[in-house]
Amino acid sequence: MTSSNLFMDSALSYCICTACALQQCVIIMFSMKQYVIDELRPSDYKALKTYLDKQFGPSEIEGIYWIPVAIDMLTDIQSAHTECRPQYVAVDLDDKRLACEFLVRSKNRVRCDCIHYATENQRNWLIGFIDNIFERLQIKT
Repeated sequence: MTSSNLFMDSALSYCICTACALQQCVIIMFSMKQYVIDELRPSDYKALKTYLDKQFGPSEIEGIYWIPVAIDMLTDIQSAHTECRPQYVAVDLDDKRLACEFLVRSKNRVRCDCIHYATENQRNWLIGFIDNIFERLQIKT
């Protein structure tokens, strides 16, 4: 593995080089539990983008869609936090892959007791939800 590819799966790397030598390198590590479907064909990407735009509105941030978590899937604490509703999972779509974070969050707050990784039921719901979209659009995975 070359040094330029060392962190490709788990970090963003920003390097500033001059004609002489590397001047600065910043590596930002991140880790998120996700459901990822990769190797999308251009037609798959277009179909998914059209569907997500229609169902959830055009994304505010390019490629990021907020999928509301079904009310019956919320935990007790999420249900009790009506001021944080609706709770969402983020879906990141680009021309090569679709990635769904397994973090249930609110757009109203950055930190709250109701924001946490999806429960097993929520994960299964999200995976089924995404798989259903692929099936509906007749995209082979």
